[in-house]
Amino acid sequence: MLNCREQVLAFTKHLVNIESIVNTDGEKVIAHSLFTMISSFPYFTDNPSNITLSQTLHDEHERYNVTAFVKGTKGSNNRTVILMGHIDTVGIDDFNLLKDKACYPDELMEALKNESLPVSAMEHLNSGDWLFGRGVLDMKSGVASHLYLLKYYSEHPEQLDGNIVFLAECDEEDSSHGVLSALNLLKQWKEEHGFEYVAAINADFVSPRYEGDENRYIYKGTVGKLLPSFFITGAETHVGSAFEGLDPNFIAAELTKQINYNPKLSNEAFGETTVPPVSLKQTDLKPSYTVQTALAAYVYYNFFIHSWSPKEVLSLLKEEAMTAFQNALATFEERYRQFCAISGEPYHDHSWKPRVLTFEEMEQMLAEENGTQFREHMAAFKENLLLDSELDTRMFAARVVEEAWKWMKDKSPAVILFYSSLYSPRIELTGKTDDEQALIEALDQAVEAVQPSYNHPIVTRNFFPYISDMSFVALSDDEEGIEAVSKNNPGWGTKHYVEYQDIRDLNVPVINIGPYGVDAHKKLERMEMTYSLEVVPNLTNLVIQNLLN
Repeated sequence: MLNCREQVLAFTKHLVNIESIVNTDGEKVIAHSLFTMISSFPYFTDNPSNITLSQTLHDEHERYNVTAFVKGTKGSNNRTVILMGHIDTVGIDDFNLLKDKACYPDELMEALKNESLPVSAMEHLNSGDWLFGRGVLDMKSGVASHLYLLKYYSEHPEQLDGNIVFLAECDEEDSSHGVLSALNLLKQWKEEHGFEYVAAINADFVSPRYEGDENRYIYKGTVGKLLPSFFITGAETHVGSAFEGLDPNFIAAELTKQINYNPKLSNEAFGETTVPPVSLKQTDLKPSYTVQTALAAYVYYNFFIHSWSPKEVLSLLKEEAMTAFQNALATFEERYRQFCAISGEPYHDHSWKPRVLTFEEMEQMLAEENGTQFREHMAAFKENLLLDSELDTRMFAARVVEEAWKWMKDKSPAVILFYSSLYSPRIELTGKTDDEQALIEALDQAVEAVQPSYNHPIVTRNFFPYISDMSFVALSDDEEGIEAVSKNNPGWGTKHYVEYQDIRDLNVPVINIGPYGVDAHKKLERMEMTYSLEVVPNLTNLVIQNLLN
């Protein structure tokens, strides 16, 4: 077993001390620091072309990945394992008065002793085996583990019958520009050096799945994540004549009631089930106060998948939206009749019918009706919209749908369903290929070897439950599933684009062996040092050895 605790801890603190909040200059600083550190290792001093500092592509921010490789000399094997992890973090505003200590674990922990903490956090703080601070868990200790192995094999290439590639990528916490930009370099190295990529090992954090859960999890494959979005139009009216119109917020509320926390929309596969969707934004699109009801509302939801394709999710949500629309109209009708009964006002029928379209269906209809005039108008509109740097991909998509809606001849209330953000693909690791089977067996052997020396159960599961860059090294979706994303994202090709073929070209099976802890993205983020600094590097190393030798 490798005696690695102190070195991994030192690397962890070095990385944590560099504030590298996503979408800030800190991402640039940490990449340059890491590049300088690795370049100073004797192996890379002798082989400077084996390390690269690469700026991300098609990115509004200047930031970089650090990628390096060690070629083993034990044999002529060209099998190659990718060690990957992200170097950005979420923000530190939640630390409040301790913000200046958020990236300095020792100072932070000393200050926390004077705080009123939950019992479990105080126990961890006093145990001597937990480290607190922004990024210690998510996921700089994981990167430090990989950094240790890179350094170790750079000093002992004779122990490596094959190669390892180290990838420290930026922008995992937002749009995954880092890993998506790295795909080209990984493919380039594959051609230049003959690398045969057989596995990727990510080192993102793992946590208890429920209170009292003592397991330390390793994940084979990962959950997929979509952002289904709904543009909802109503019938505008003065608030003094409320029943003469239909408030789109009313439909939006019914839609959220139908979708939020709905177990029917949890996706089960291999005995594991995703959490159901939850709304991430719900708003109308009125620019300012008036006494008119809104013309449109906008809502989007987080949606996790294990086996469903993006196309299947659209079909499911179209049904849910139709049900919500019907329920909204039924409630409206019931309340309108009750109001007429108590007020004495005459009742008038409304002609509204539930109507739900995908963006692809609406766009095709408008193109058929208006030809090149519509296409040219929308292309120019999107180009002009790109000039507004304040619009994120989600609001950009909504504005495109809003503009397209102006071309609709039938302006009666409707719901338009689309995707407005990055699709992080699901990955299944089932043993269906030789490489997948080899990785599963290598992992099982590693766990069997390490478990006797660690007092908590090390348990493997099929899907990493959080969004991660694991999604972008392999692809389980077919072309039809990916087309459902591209054809139903209004910002596709302008504000947002992913070359999914690059992922398909790499297509390497991936697992996650990462640090263990709790409260990631929170003020009390912390990781257990024994597992994270000792067990994780040794597990990862055994998987590498089992795969390559």
